[in-house]
Amino acid sequence: MSRHEVWADLARLKDRTPFYDAVIAEQDKKEPRRIRIGDKWLADFASCNYLGFDVDPEIMAAPAELIAEWGTHPSWSRLLGNPKPYLDIEEQLTELLQAPDTLVLPTITHIHMTVIPVLAGKGTVFCEAQAHRTIYDGSSVARGNGATLHRWRSTDLGALAVALRQAPHDKPRLVCMDGINSMSGNEPGLAAIADICRAEGALLYVDDAHGFGVIGERTATETSPYGSSGNSIVRHLGESYEGLVLVGGFSKAYSSLLAFLALPTQMKEYLKFAAAPYLYSGPSPTASLATVLAGFDVNRARGDTIRGALWHKTSRVLDHVRKLGLSTPNTSGFPIIELPTRQGADIEEVAEVLWDRGIYVTLAAYPLVPRDQAGFRIQVTAANTDEEIEELNATITELAPLLRPTDGDGAGV
Repeated sequence: MSRHEVWADLARLKDRTPFYDAVIAEQDKKEPRRIRIGDKWLADFASCNYLGFDVDPEIMAAPAELIAEWGTHPSWSRLLGNPKPYLDIEEQLTELLQAPDTLVLPTITHIHMTVIPVLAGKGTVFCEAQAHRTIYDGSSVARGNGATLHRWRSTDLGALAVALRQAPHDKPRLVCMDGINSMSGNEPGLAAIADICRAEGALLYVDDAHGFGVIGERTATETSPYGSSGNSIVRHLGESYEGLVLVGGFSKAYSSLLAFLALPTQMKEYLKFAAAPYLYSGPSPTASLATVLAGFDVNRARGDTIRGALWHKTSRVLDHVRKLGLSTPNTSGFPIIELPTRQGADIEEVAEVLWDRGIYVTLAAYPLVPRDQAGFRIQVTAANTDEEIEELNATITELAPLLRPTDGDGAGV
């Protein structure tokens, strides 16, 4: 398909559905997951603010004090001037993750585009087929710098092991993948992949953008199957950081503009010079540093209670989907619920019903996805009300004839 054909299809999509480039004019002050687009009020299930930290009064009040101390934007390059709030965040983050060390940078995209090429060098990057687009983009930059790019699937670990053995061992071998998948909400079998990478002497690079803050270590006192503390997929699985670099962000569960790597101290010191953002990128604004620090406090005091409530709300939706016999790839109970349509062409009617019933979701329509992958993604957050969950479930019931059913094993037909 030519570029002009894609542009024409995108223009038609935007013209027929109000879910793209929508201007959100207002959030309801009492029910902040009620948003206004034009004159239409909708229940928001497109936000990734899983813990509701974006509307938590304690966190919202935090920036003023730190801004009074540091101004709105401490605009030094971190290599040349390192404001103490950064160091406070890294210290608390390292403790939370129980990691060897951490390095915070502005965004996950910054990290993928600069760190993947550095770690890959002239070696081989093994990019998982369903990994986030920004991981693939960073892997492509590495290829442009002289690395070999190899795609693999988490469903075929034997092929990964063979490919790792065949790649030159005298050069870096970097395996890149998602933690919690941003579409299915599932965990990809990280423990088995980590075992293969360690056995073959490869470095595993995991982006847990959606897991950090929501899932964490398993404990006897956990409030839900998400675990405790929200300290990410490595701790949730009882895994080790040996041979593993964890990447995550604060822009989802913590609702703040900041990202991080959990890594050995020696690698951290090397990346300060070898990867661009520490020296060349503008830093995160003071308000984001303040909300991260306040988020740590809230997480310690109330985080597990919030995660428990989030799990119960998500379970209500997943239970309803299963009761209706609808297909969803979600087997984890994570608050990302994808519902595919029976036919790609059904997405426009689905979008019309969602809009009319006041339900705002992440719409996956052609040409943004292949026709046979059309559907929509629901993101449940702790700030969604019980009434909004009921409205969502009622709308899913109405849409059921247009949505893909399961077969007898619960998989999509």
